[in-house]
Amino acid sequence: QVQLVESGGGLVQPGGSLRLSCAAPGSIVSTDAMGWYRRAPGKEREWVAYIFSEGTEKYRPSVKGRFTISRDNAKNTVDLQMNSLKPEDTAVYYCNLPFNLREWGQGTQVTVSS
Repeated sequence: QVQLVESGGGLVQPGGSLRLSCAAPGSIVSTDAMGWYRRAPGKEREWVAYIFSEGTEKYRPSVKGRFTISRDNAKNTVDLQMNSLKPEDTAVYYCNLPFNLREWGQGTQVTVSS
């Protein structure tokens, strides 16, 4: 079973930045599409960003231009750089494989508040 471990969340003021990281076992980061998702209080989980095996990136319109997804094949990690954070970005953030969903990890809490 693939175990995904997210880290890097925290409390940040509006306009601030955070960098999330997802650690995955084996070589799936280099061979599979990877994605970041989030679940805000009282809402359904939604996709945030994808990075496909050939390197193409896709972003949710509300985060495009502010968030950047990247991967490090040597470290088997997928990161999400989040800039210009807004209160509506507050959520628990998760990573997973969009075309081969695995068991969800515990996620990492991001809180944007002054």
